[in-house]
Amino acid sequence: MSDEQDLAQQKKEAAAKAKAAALARRQSKESVTVEREGNMNVAKQKAAAAAKAKAVALARRQSKESVTGEPEGNMDVAKQKAAAAAKAKAAALARKQSKESGIEESEGNMDVAKQKAAAAAKAKAAALARKKELVSKEEDPEKAKAKAIAAAKAKAAAAAKTRARVEGSTEVHTPDEPSPNQSILDQIVQAIERSLGQGALTDYYINNLSKDVPTLVAKPDTYFQIAKILRYDEQLNFHYLSELHGTDFETHMEIYVHLYSFNTNHSAALKVKLDRDSPVVPSLVPLWSGANWPECEAYDLLGILFQGHPDLKRILLGEDWIGYPLRKDYQPYDVEV
Repeated sequence: MSDEQDLAQQKKEAAAKAKAAALARRQSKESVTVEREGNMNVAKQKAAAAAKAKAVALARRQSKESVTGEPEGNMDVAKQKAAAAAKAKAAALARKQSKESGIEESEGNMDVAKQKAAAAAKAKAAALARKKELVSKEEDPEKAKAKAIAAAKAKAAAAAKTRARVEGSTEVHTPDEPSPNQSILDQIVQAIERSLGQGALTDYYINNLSKDVPTLVAKPDTYFQIAKILRYDEQLNFHYLSELHGTDFETHMEIYVHLYSFNTNHSAALKVKLDRDSPVVPSLVPLWSGANWPECEAYDLLGILFQGHPDLKRILLGEDWIGYPLRKDYQPYDVEV
């Protein structure tokens, strides 16, 4: 009995020890697990904090790059711009200094120029004073007045002679000084006389009242031939007709033609006197097409007939109009018109 009780007591103690050992192992395992779980939470928190810090740093970097542009690629461009700005500033400074030195130099020249202008003004004033003194000593007032009257009369007489010649007078007016176009007139006359003889022109002269235009007066039967020479002569070549008109002088009709040469830049005038009762003259349209309408106008208003005109007609008045309004003796058929 005692042996069996001892064995049971031993088994019971062994079981208690085993249970205690198992409980100790379990507690030890649970503490390790708890410790590990705590460490895991700490690690997760650290990782999360590191990720947030990294995101914030990246955001700041991107914001900075958006303001300043490409951080590395544009550094060279920025350096170049800075260098160019420095060069421009240096060049501007150099120009400013050069300009200031030029201004100083120009101011010096201005002083010299002012001195020269003042000297010239003094010289001019002295010359004017001498001239006045000379005039005052030259003659008495009566002689000066008589001389002025004589000069005015001479000038008026010369103008009257010129007007008389332009209107058909045979009186020759010789100007005090030769006209600059005299050589042109001589050249034209020589060309005409060389082709048609000396009797082809009734007169020729320099029209002093019309910019010294060389003027030729043709006969009705040589009018067209002279115009042809003026048009086709290689040295003359008056290929532009700028004007053609007729005039009633009561004693006769007259055609006036103004010509121009673009090759020589010279002008010339051709005139012809016609019988007032039957004014007939060859047309110049075959030589200058620009004579077409001016000849129609002279026919319409003066009744001058142009032989050989391709379409001579009234262009201002009707074909049934009676009379020619630019004739000096024109009387309206219908006084109410």
